[in-house]
Amino acid sequence: MSRSTRPARTPLKDRIPGGPDGRRLLVIGFIDKCGTGLWATAMALYFTYVTGLGLGEVGLLVALSGAAGIAGAPLGGRLADRFPLVHVLIGTQLLRAAALLALLTTDAYALLVVYSAIGALPDRATNVLTKLYAARIAGPDRARYQAINRTTSNIGWTVGGLGAAAALAVGTTTAYQLLLAGNVLSYLLMAALTLRCAEPPAPARTVATGTPATDGPPAPTPRRSNPWRDRAFLGFTAGDAVFFLHDSILQVGLPLWIVHATDAPAGLAPLLLVVNSVLVVLFQVPLSRFGATPASARRLYRPLAALFATGTTAVCVSGLGGPATAVTALVVAAVALTFAEMLHTLASWELSVALAPDDAQGAYLGVHGLAQSTQRFGGPLLVTGLVSAGPYAWPLLGAVLVATTVTQRRLIGRRLPESSLSVAKVTVSDH
Repeated sequence: MSRSTRPARTPLKDRIPGGPDGRRLLVIGFIDKCGTGLWATAMALYFTYVTGLGLGEVGLLVALSGAAGIAGAPLGGRLADRFPLVHVLIGTQLLRAAALLALLTTDAYALLVVYSAIGALPDRATNVLTKLYAARIAGPDRARYQAINRTTSNIGWTVGGLGAAAALAVGTTTAYQLLLAGNVLSYLLMAALTLRCAEPPAPARTVATGTPATDGPPAPTPRRSNPWRDRAFLGFTAGDAVFFLHDSILQVGLPLWIVHATDAPAGLAPLLLVVNSVLVVLFQVPLSRFGATPASARRLYRPLAALFATGTTAVCVSGLGGPATAVTALVVAAVALTFAEMLHTLASWELSVALAPDDAQGAYLGVHGLAQSTQRFGGPLLVTGLVSAGPYAWPLLGAVLVATTVTQRRLIGRRLPESSLSVAKVTVSDH
């Protein structure tokens, strides 16, 4: 008897959903995060040392551009429902490049605010457009695709951050300008690669194959679904805005908390961000199988509640003991909140796509994009207030997060659709 042979391992390219365009979109996302990592790390320092702005002016500029960017997500979604998605994506990439390049042309504060605000609009829109494109090309494998995309994005952020660190070590005006120019070049390269992407198939429209009636008035055109009139979807979006606070806690809250409220060394802050990136790279793809359907994504709210409770409680404990207690509790908090981030991302991705009607996917995903945009604007202010309020404010935040998971789970249970993007809907009239 011949010895059984092991089955051939599936090539890496065949394990990525979406075919060639799916793989190309991952490369585009990686380049995007590399360029953003270059610029985002040095943005505040650029405005401080190159354009000569004061601390208050930099803070106001970032806040105003963030506020303007909130409109980018719904605007991008509406455009995606009316124009070819690939064309809209290329337009946002070119506008991001132009707005960023314009920063090199002036030191005038008003113009810097205007150019930053203009750049924030396509920046926020790109997240929605990329999500819509990925969902359409990956179909039922969209949860796995999203997980792979997050993994490559985190690697891109790391590469960009390392490049920025090298440039910041030089510290010259030219070095800062080269970082900005590097991000501009990344947008142009992204646009060139997007030109090679095929337009993804939109969900099928209703098809009538019978003979149209000749008598009587024409049938009324059905009204397009409107996310602004969908209270349940708006409630789902509001809940997601609360969950996205994990970003502000990890990136803003913990570093400030370490310095101002614990006996932990300040050097722990960047190490916790490294832990966050490493965990996402290692576990985001394996966890994707737990959010591959709307029903399984809804079940993630239970462990999500436990992780939020653990993370916020650990932050509280870190402010009540000595250095060893603080370091241990902060590591526990960072790990718990990172896993909360991964589970929430899976649930948010799958459910937002599943809840979007076929006739207005772009508009719905654009409105859902407000959850992250709003959190980016208001989240840092909230967590800064929590740091000032003291350790017992963190369990209160945890209680709010847990209560939101319960509300969100009930809401989704009433709204789970019979079909989603995974199965295109086609209606054929009787003959």
